[in-house]
Amino acid sequence: MPTVVLMDVSLSMTRPVQLDGTEEFQRKNLAVHGLTMLFEHMATNYRLEFTALVAFSSLWELMVPFTRDYNTLQEALNNLEDYDKTCLEPALQGVSNIVQQEWGSTCPCQVVLVTDGSLGIGRGSLRHSLSTIKHRSEDKKFPLPFPFPAKLYIMCIANAEELQNSDTLDNLEQLLSLNGGEGQIFTVEGPLCLKNVQSLFGKLIDQAYTPFHAVLRCGNLSSDVQVFPRPEPVIMDEEVDPAPRTILTDVDEMGTGTTDETEEENSANQMAGKSPNFCVLLHGSLKVEGMVALVQLGPEWYGMLYSQADSKKKSNLMMSLFEPGPEPLPWLGKVSQLGPTSDAKENPYGEDDSKSPFPLQPKSKRSYAQNVTVWIKPSGLQTDVQKILRNARKLPEKTQTFYKELNRLRKAALAFGFWDLLKGVADLLERECTLLPDTAHPDAAFQLSHAAQQLKLASTGDSQYAAFDHNITPMLTDFSGSGSSDRDRM
Repeated sequence: MPTVVLMDVSLSMTRPVQLDGTEEFQRKNLAVHGLTMLFEHMATNYRLEFTALVAFSSLWELMVPFTRDYNTLQEALNNLEDYDKTCLEPALQGVSNIVQQEWGSTCPCQVVLVTDGSLGIGRGSLRHSLSTIKHRSEDKKFPLPFPFPAKLYIMCIANAEELQNSDTLDNLEQLLSLNGGEGQIFTVEGPLCLKNVQSLFGKLIDQAYTPFHAVLRCGNLSSDVQVFPRPEPVIMDEEVDPAPRTILTDVDEMGTGTTDETEEENSANQMAGKSPNFCVLLHGSLKVEGMVALVQLGPEWYGMLYSQADSKKKSNLMMSLFEPGPEPLPWLGKVSQLGPTSDAKENPYGEDDSKSPFPLQPKSKRSYAQNVTVWIKPSGLQTDVQKILRNARKLPEKTQTFYKELNRLRKAALAFGFWDLLKGVADLLERECTLLPDTAHPDAAFQLSHAAQQLKLASTGDSQYAAFDHNITPMLTDFSGSGSSDRDRM
């Protein structure tokens, strides 16, 4: 999960802070001190994560593109210059552009905004931006919510008492709300000093950058692993009393399965050291064999491990989480019932691997497999309407087929609330009636007019005519032609 540090370098950040018995500091110095602490922590515990540094005032500038080199980040941080007023909106738009160019719109990202709580004045200030959100055109939308999954952490180099004298906290909370509530606002507790700023960034580290250490086990083999990013608790919506589910720190690999991915070159990204490591063995095996490994994360919660290549020479051992439950993949069945083929009475794949027990067939027939009318594409609806019109031109010989197709379309339209369709087909039937040739059977005109009238009544939504279980029946006429004979036979 990459991180973007958005550093405020406006003039308000140069306001002096008098520390007891020491030299005078600026708020910018305190912010740099806090970020130094964060970078040192990430260099030690999050070496594989990418971080970018963006400075902003009335304009924004990418100081350091995404990198794992924290020395470069620290050097750029120490050399930041001071600029003019605070304009947060263009900076947030810049962050959005930077992340999308580098990672696309699906990669989750963390944005750390460091500011003193002065939101600017007049046009371009955060107050002005928030007050005009509802009056903007589509091409000038506010950059939040970000077009990618993101958490916004706002680090205020100011204490709560100072911020409460203005509407700063309200505006910042609105900023979080625009981001879907993902993130948090941190303020300094007590007077502004190095110790309290360290405590401020310590809370951020505890919240977002605490390493997740776990033990990966497979039989008698085990390995200490660290997971990036830290897995979030999962709450299942359908549970009566939902409680967050968290991954156990002692996870079990259950078995392996093949994938359709092509084999790639052997990984050159090996762990340092000569001692045997199960994690390296597993990663290399999955990569070479093109397989995945099932892993148990907790009670009735599973995932899979697999190798993913960043490039031809670099690859990572990845873990994807399934939804909690005993059957996360319906075609696989209950994960707890999987086992080696040697335990089966007979080989489920056959002696020559000519068959497979998967996918499992569902015990109950799915609703989408029933004989119901579904229009996924316009062509499907067009086909059904054309079928009705073809039968309409062959009345009265096709009277029963005509009404059968008509009632099928009517029921589907009522189920979807597609009233306009009923009226449209009624208009088509009336048009067909006017186009009947002189040689047409007299019953055809009566049946078309009758069907069109019934569809129009149903399109009003009146319960008397729009009942779902009601069927339009052929109109009884005095003609004794083929239409009557056809009805007698039915």
